[in-house]
Amino acid sequence: MKQHCCEDMAYHANFTCDIHDEPFDCPDQLILFDKTDQDYRLLIHDGGTSSIGISFCPWCGNKL
Repeated sequence: MKQHCCEDMAYHANFTCDIHDEPFDCPDQLILFDKTDQDYRLLIHDGGTSSIGISFCPWCGNKL
C-alpha cells in the first residue's frame, strides 16, 4: 500500500463511513483513493458521482 503524504491525507484516503454505502452520499467523504492506479480524486458533492483528480495534497501541499 502506498504511504500517503501526511496523516490528514491518510485519514481521508482510507475513510469509510458507517452510515452511507456510497462515498458520494457521505458528506464526510472528501477524497477517493484508487489503490490500483495510485490516483487521488476530490469528490464533488453535487448529488451525482462527480470527482476531479488532484496532484497535490489539500492539507500539506505535497505532490501526490
